[in-house]
Amino acid sequence: MIHVAVQQEPIDQATEFAAIMAAGVGGIATFVGVVRGDDGVTTLELEHYPAATEAALQELAEEAVARWGLSATSVVHRVGLMRPGDLVVFVGTAATHRAAALDSCAFLIDRLKTQAPFWKRETRDGEARWVEPRGSDADAAARWEET
Repeated sequence: MIHVAVQQEPIDQATEFAAIMAAGVGGIATFVGVVRGDDGVTTLELEHYPAATEAALQELAEEAVARWGLSATSVVHRVGLMRPGDLVVFVGTAATHRAAALDSCAFLIDRLKTQAPFWKRETRDGEARWVEPRGSDADAAARWEET
């Protein structure tokens, strides 16, 4: 089971987890990203190009399933205006063994940060600014390159 969604609505992590749980396997890993309020961030706005974003997430999910033999994976990402404490992303993976579940979950979050076309704008002290990609995100994604 592969489930990929890009949505403005809040993420229902209980529903997403239940779908992964239904795979009935030995190991489940999840990652939930939350809007941080550090450094005075009052809002986060994510924009995307729908067809390209959904295709990129689908491709990453398919790669994870093939690479780790997953029974299920769910990747749900929010777009639009969010505030500190809101959920931005849910990634869940289910595999026969914990190592595959954990590694594939890390792979998905590391790679979606660099391969899915999202544009991020943060507001601090009433001033909005576009956020540039971080080198540390590229480094995290690079560790999953197959040689």
